[in-house]
Amino acid sequence: MRQRRPHPHRPVSDHFDGRRFFNPGHPDTDRSLGDILRWKLGETTARWPKSVPVRPAVPAARVTGLRVTMVGHATALVQANGLNILTDPVWSDRASPLRFAGPKRVTAPGIAFDDLPPIDAVLVSHNHYDHLDLRTLRRLQARHQPLIVTPLGNDARITAAVPGARVVAGDWGDSIALTPTARVHLVPAQHWSARGLGDRREALWAGFMLQTDPGQVYFAGDTGYGTGAIFRAMHARFGAPDIALLPIGAYSPRWFMAAQHTDPSEAVKIMRDTGALHAIGIHWGVFQLTDEPREDPVHRLAAALAAEGIAPDRFRAANPGDHFHLPA
Repeated sequence: MRQRRPHPHRPVSDHFDGRRFFNPGHPDTDRSLGDILRWKLGETTARWPKSVPVRPAVPAARVTGLRVTMVGHATALVQANGLNILTDPVWSDRASPLRFAGPKRVTAPGIAFDDLPPIDAVLVSHNHYDHLDLRTLRRLQARHQPLIVTPLGNDARITAAVPGARVVAGDWGDSIALTPTARVHLVPAQHWSARGLGDRREALWAGFMLQTDPGQVYFAGDTGYGTGAIFRAMHARFGAPDIALLPIGAYSPRWFMAAQHTDPSEAVKIMRDTGALHAIGIHWGVFQLTDEPREDPVHRLAAALAAEGIAPDRFRAANPGDHFHLPA
């Protein structure tokens, strides 16, 4: 049975037309069957390795200061003065509704699931299979019972699939307290949503601005760049993030992907627009979703940083198991 639309009575807004969410003032992210066929039949897809070795990390149960450990793709462990948060957790072998088909991991997770510290909260940016993995959420619920924060419309799907889950859904601009000293804000992203053929843009997508005592972390989720206005608005509202987790992969071909996924040069623009002191390149090298070679985001990021005169140690492409630490 098809799940009902998540918010049939939600008031119309500048990004909701009464039935579907959309990106105001941004190029259309919807793609037709003809567009998909043009991509798949007319473009060349680079060959990726079947497996790339990683050195998994074993994080401390709690840390002082601000520490980010990369798990892979858009999954990261953020630890801030005793608080442990996961972004878009995916420990499954495939980013797919099927266990036997769909994009397969070429790197193991940078933290083994059994080595995770206690998880207090999970941020889920949108409902694509490489970001919302219900199998992983069920495992997290069984082990950690975290609070799950997600944009509007994703809560119904998560609670139906993860019995007992504590889920808070919010709109762009909403703010949710995680502890007395830590708060997460849902911020705009330029993307789209769908789990099947008939639910396109019926659930919202977002990024997150996480404010904690030792520092501020911006997790972009998936986003296009557009005019950059949403990122400059974040800087005006929140100030400069200490660390920004920015997508640098899944961008080719540009005619198909530009409205929904940034490339490395656009990720550097987001770093500039938000004023981020440090950035971590995510969303590359784990699942082959698009046509570029696996290492291409790393090379393009280095070139974009050089062109902007930004020191390469301020924006690093993260491999699974890498960690980044700001002391208290």
